[in-house]
Amino acid sequence: MEKFPMTLGGYEKLEADLRKLKNEERPAVIQAIAEARAHGDLSENAEYHAAKERQGWIESQIVDLEDKYTRADVIDVASLNGNTVKFGATVTLIDEDTEEKKIWQIVGDLEADVKERKISVSSPIARALIGKNKGDSVEVHAPGGARSFEIAKVVFK
Repeated sequence: MEKFPMTLGGYEKLEADLRKLKNEERPAVIQAIAEARAHGDLSENAEYHAAKERQGWIESQIVDLEDKYTRADVIDVASLNGNTVKFGATVTLIDEDTEEKKIWQIVGDLEADVKERKISVSSPIARALIGKNKGDSVEVHAPGGARSFEIAKVVFK
Protein backbone atom coordinates (compact mmCIF):
# COMPACT_ATOMS: atom_id res chain seq x y z
CA MET A 1 0.00 0.00 0.00
CA GLU A 2 1.52 3.29 -1.13
CA LYS A 3 1.73 6.01 1.52
CA PHE A 4 1.16 9.70 0.76
CA PRO A 5 3.31 12.33 2.49
CA MET A 6 1.12 14.93 4.14
CA THR A 7 1.58 17.78 6.57
CA LEU A 8 -0.26 17.72 9.89
CA GLY A 9 -2.48 20.58 8.68
CA GLY A 10 -3.40 18.68 5.52
CA TYR A 11 -4.19 15.59 7.56
CA GLU A 12 -6.43 17.56 9.92
CA LYS A 13 -8.27 19.11 6.94
CA LEU A 14 -8.76 15.66 5.42
CA GLU A 15 -10.11 14.42 8.76
CA ALA A 16 -12.51 17.40 9.00
CA ASP A 17 -13.76 16.87 5.43
CA LEU A 18 -14.39 13.19 6.18
CA ARG A 19 -16.17 14.01 9.44
CA LYS A 20 -18.40 16.57 7.65
CA LEU A 21 -19.37 14.08 4.97
CA LYS A 22 -20.19 11.35 7.49
CA ASN A 23 -21.86 13.46 10.17
CA GLU A 24 -23.60 16.20 8.16
CA GLU A 25 -23.85 15.45 4.44
CA ARG A 26 -24.76 11.74 4.71
CA PRO A 27 -27.61 12.25 7.25
CA ALA A 28 -28.92 15.25 5.26
CA VAL A 29 -29.14 13.28 2.02
CA ILE A 30 -30.79 10.33 3.79
CA GLN A 31 -33.41 12.76 5.11
CA ALA A 32 -33.87 14.25 1.62
CA ILE A 33 -34.43 10.76 0.17
CA ALA A 34 -37.00 9.97 2.86
CA GLU A 35 -38.86 13.23 2.17
CA ALA A 36 -38.84 12.64 -1.58
CA ARG A 37 -40.08 9.08 -1.07
CA ALA A 38 -43.02 10.44 0.90
CA HIS A 39 -44.18 12.34 -2.19
CA GLY A 40 -45.24 9.13 -3.90
CA ASP A 41 -44.37 7.77 -7.36
CA LEU A 42 -40.56 7.47 -7.44
CA SER A 43 -40.29 6.90 -11.21
CA GLU A 44 -41.15 10.54 -11.96
CA ASN A 45 -39.81 12.10 -8.77
CA ALA A 46 -36.90 14.40 -9.69
CA GLU A 47 -36.16 15.24 -6.05
CA TYR A 48 -35.73 11.55 -5.25
CA HIS A 49 -33.42 10.93 -8.21
CA ALA A 50 -31.34 14.01 -7.41
CA ALA A 51 -31.02 12.95 -3.76
CA LYS A 52 -30.02 9.41 -4.76
CA GLU A 53 -27.40 10.81 -7.14
CA ARG A 54 -26.09 13.07 -4.38
CA GLN A 55 -25.98 10.09 -2.02
CA GLY A 56 -23.87 8.14 -4.51
CA TRP A 57 -21.45 11.05 -4.82
CA ILE A 58 -21.19 11.43 -1.02
CA GLU A 59 -20.55 7.72 -0.51
CA SER A 60 -17.83 7.69 -3.19
CA GLN A 61 -16.20 10.73 -1.57
CA ILE A 62 -16.25 9.01 1.81
CA VAL A 63 -14.57 5.90 0.38
CA ASP A 64 -11.95 8.05 -1.39
CA LEU A 65 -11.19 10.18 1.69
CA GLU A 66 -11.05 7.14 3.99
CA ASP A 67 -8.50 5.57 1.63
CA LYS A 68 -6.37 8.73 1.64
CA TYR A 69 -6.77 9.05 5.41
CA THR A 70 -5.48 5.53 6.07
CA ARG A 71 -2.58 5.89 3.63
CA ALA A 72 -1.41 9.32 4.84
CA ASP A 73 2.17 9.51 6.06
CA VAL A 74 1.89 12.52 8.38
CA ILE A 75 5.01 14.63 8.74
CA ASP A 76 5.13 17.21 11.51
CA VAL A 77 6.78 20.13 9.72
CA ALA A 78 7.26 22.08 12.98
CA SER A 79 9.78 19.44 14.10
CA LEU A 80 11.95 19.99 11.01
CA ASN A 81 14.67 22.61 10.69
CA GLY A 82 17.68 23.67 8.63
CA ASN A 83 18.45 25.65 5.49
CA THR A 84 17.98 22.76 3.05
CA VAL A 85 14.71 22.62 1.12
CA LYS A 86 12.72 19.45 1.82
CA PHE A 87 9.11 18.37 2.23
CA GLY A 88 7.19 20.85 4.40
CA ALA A 89 9.56 23.75 3.88
CA THR A 90 8.18 27.21 3.27
CA VAL A 91 10.54 28.72 0.70
CA THR A 92 10.93 32.36 -0.25
CA LEU A 93 12.12 32.69 -3.83
CA ILE A 94 13.35 35.75 -5.70
CA ASP A 95 12.85 35.67 -9.48
CA GLU A 96 16.29 36.50 -10.88
CA ASP A 97 14.79 38.29 -13.91
CA THR A 98 12.03 40.36 -12.32
CA GLU A 99 13.16 40.49 -8.65
CA GLU A 100 9.60 39.39 -7.77
CA LYS A 101 9.32 37.56 -4.44
CA LYS A 102 7.27 34.37 -4.19
CA ILE A 103 6.61 32.24 -1.11
CA TRP A 104 5.64 28.56 -1.44
CA GLN A 105 5.20 25.71 0.99
CA ILE A 106 6.06 22.26 -0.33
CA VAL A 107 3.29 19.83 0.63
CA GLY A 108 1.91 16.45 -0.43
CA ASP A 109 0.11 15.94 -3.72
CA LEU A 110 -3.26 15.65 -1.98
CA GLU A 111 -3.05 19.01 -0.19
CA ALA A 112 -1.51 21.19 -2.90
CA ASP A 113 -3.45 24.44 -3.45
CA VAL A 114 -1.93 27.27 -5.46
CA LYS A 115 -4.37 29.79 -3.95
CA GLU A 116 -2.99 28.96 -0.49
CA ARG A 117 0.61 29.11 -1.80
CA LYS A 118 1.06 25.33 -1.32
CA ILE A 119 2.73 23.38 -4.10
CA SER A 120 2.95 19.65 -4.57
CA VAL A 121 6.23 17.94 -3.75
CA SER A 122 6.06 16.44 -7.25
CA SER A 123 5.59 19.78 -9.06
CA PRO A 124 8.40 21.08 -11.31
CA ILE A 125 9.19 23.93 -8.90
CA ALA A 126 9.38 21.67 -5.84
CA ARG A 127 11.46 19.04 -7.66
CA ALA A 128 13.95 21.75 -8.64
CA LEU A 129 14.10 23.10 -5.06
CA ILE A 130 14.40 19.85 -3.06
CA GLY A 131 17.92 19.42 -1.70
CA LYS A 132 18.97 23.00 -2.43
CA ASN A 133 20.02 25.47 0.27
CA LYS A 134 19.34 29.08 1.19
CA GLY A 135 21.32 31.29 -1.20
CA ASP A 136 21.36 28.74 -4.05
CA SER A 137 20.18 29.63 -7.52
CA VAL A 138 17.83 27.17 -9.20
CA GLU A 139 16.46 26.89 -12.70
CA VAL A 140 12.90 25.67 -12.90
CA HIS A 141 11.62 24.07 -16.09
CA ALA A 142 7.89 24.72 -15.94
CA PRO A 143 5.22 24.60 -18.65
CA GLY A 144 5.61 28.38 -19.09
CA GLY A 145 9.34 28.00 -19.81
CA ALA A 146 12.55 28.01 -17.81
CA ARG A 147 12.90 30.53 -14.98
CA SER A 148 15.69 31.16 -12.50
CA PHE A 149 15.14 31.80 -8.82
CA GLU A 150 17.34 32.48 -5.84
CA ILE A 151 16.36 30.78 -2.58
CA ALA A 152 16.15 33.68 -0.14
CA LYS A 153 14.72 31.90 2.89
CA VAL A 154 13.82 28.39 4.08
CA VAL A 155 11.62 27.97 7.15
CA PHE A 156 9.63 25.15 8.70
CA LYS A 157 6.40 26.17 10.44
